[in-house]
Amino acid sequence: MRYDLVIFDNDGVLVDSEPISNRLLAAYLTELGHPTSYEESIRDYMGSAMHRVHEVVSERTGRRLPEDFDDVFHARVFAAFERELKAVTGVADVLEELAGDQVPYCVASSGSHERIRVGHRATGLERFFDDGRVFSSEDVGRGKPAPDLFLYAAERMGVVPERCVVVEDSPLGVQAAVAAGMDVYGFTAMTPAGKLAGASRLFAGMGELVDLLGSAAERGVH
Repeated sequence: MRYDLVIFDNDGVLVDSEPISNRLLAAYLTELGHPTSYEESIRDYMGSAMHRVHEVVSERTGRRLPEDFDDVFHARVFAAFERELKAVTGVADVLEELAGDQVPYCVASSGSHERIRVGHRATGLERFFDDGRVFSSEDVGRGKPAPDLFLYAAERMGVVPERCVVVEDSPLGVQAAVAAGMDVYGFTAMTPAGKLAGASRLFAGMGELVDLLGSAAERGVH
């Protein structure tokens, strides 16, 4: 089957933002009296929407995060993005291939529209994503592991779920894609392969993804 839509996660798949954002999240939570290591932030929050951070902290401590938590955190993250953020190595080549082969693609991220756009501007990826290709958990209310975001992106792009493949790097994202009835290629650059066990395929570098998607597009198989 030839995929009719490639849905990319953003953080960790298109832009190398997970080390930056999880470092800052761990530091901010610790600053607020919720000691969190970088590794714990990756384990508990990678791939999730901000509401999950609030929910986990509330469940574990019985305390609410400050009302301005999201605004302060995002201000710190966006400033760091401007200084440090880079595109994931090789991802621009993947997007060029898809565009050249006229294979539809989009991004569906747990992050806000603003976060997506800041990251794409900082890395030069904005040229690949007009407004019609950008979807956020803000659009559906529930982030991953709920399937809502991926289903919404597919609906807006006019493609049924079984003709979609999702490119993900987090366990929550893989769970969401599977729940949506989509194939999912798991990117293991930051996440051990065993934690992405529900993925249809696993790959460690974007050069491999070019081959996987290219063969699916050219031969009609996956």
